[in-house]
Amino acid sequence: MKLFVLAGEPSGDRIGADLVRRLRGRVDLEIAGVGGDELMVEGLRSLYPMSDLAVMGISDVLRRLPLLLWRVEQTARTIARIKPDITVLIDSQEFSRLVAQRLRAKGFDRPVLLYVAPSVWARSPHRAAKLKPLFAEVLSVLPFEPRVMHDLGGPPTSYVGHPALGEAQPARFSETGLMALLPGSRQGELRRHLPIMRAAAEAVAREGRAEGFFLPTLPSLVGSLTAETATWSVKVEIVADRARRAELYAHTVLAVTVAGTATLELALAGVPMIAVYVMDPHQARVYDKLGRPPVSLPNIILGRPVVPEIIRAEPPVEEAVSTIRALLSDERARRNQGEAFGELLGLMRDGVPEAPRQDPADRVLAHWRR
Repeated sequence: MKLFVLAGEPSGDRIGADLVRRLRGRVDLEIAGVGGDELMVEGLRSLYPMSDLAVMGISDVLRRLPLLLWRVEQTARTIARIKPDITVLIDSQEFSRLVAQRLRAKGFDRPVLLYVAPSVWARSPHRAAKLKPLFAEVLSVLPFEPRVMHDLGGPPTSYVGHPALGEAQPARFSETGLMALLPGSRQGELRRHLPIMRAAAEAVAREGRAEGFFLPTLPSLVGSLTAETATWSVKVEIVADRARRAELYAHTVLAVTVAGTATLELALAGVPMIAVYVMDPHQARVYDKLGRPPVSLPNIILGRPVVPEIIRAEPPVEEAVSTIRALLSDERARRNQGEAFGELLGLMRDGVPEAPRQDPADRVLAHWRR
């Protein structure tokens, strides 16, 4: 089977690599596309650097718009030329939608799947129906999304879980331990969130509330983050190895993370956390217009505020440090998070009655014209 797979950011890269491994266990597979370190380990020769697509907020998009539009055309042209049996576009919602539109405009009639559903349930519900002509199926990583997409007239949608389920751990509790810092991986995220991580680590260190600090990241960012944290007054271990990350999570008392996919991975690893996010002005206006909805995946999936969220238009340094102090001082609050994460694990592992969890490889192969 010839597969074209596109991932525009690290979480999608991980999902794509997991999908490729699952398919290789079932069929002879030839892959092409765009991806990062994890897909390249699986043999992908990326059409262009995945980092070209890693943008955050409207300001970053506007700065790189000519490049992004060129990559849309280049991607669609390549898919139309090589004619893969299946095309899987992973997250990067606007980019994936534009690629699918270009393909349909070119008369491309082979199956195109979207892996990771757009958050139409949070904003722009009218967009769901507009996706139906573009995608043969959506593979969702949140258990409630198949019902929402159906109710909104979107494409057929199946719940397939998330690769982080393979690393799920029961929640652990201790008075002290390590502190994890997850500032994101895109340049815009790092620029906005590293000052918060630094202030948090230095405040916690002064008060003796953590035994050490580590920062999980990508191999490509180890050098720059090592140089960045070398100027901090605390020692931070930069961790790119997934096995080492899991080992450290087992001894982590608290994580400070950007809101997004990382919150789900931390929750499945049983790590208490707070979530922060610094928005650009456009994001802030949209967020306020929507009524400031929850943005951390555990809170969204469980439908209640399990993880403290600090979402602001300016770096909320003092507020973040205050929230960290409060959570480190409240073992009962951390235990409550852990109990909620156990509930989350059950939902993610099994799905819901109307959308039980399926193997993503099964869903891709269902569209293969052998």
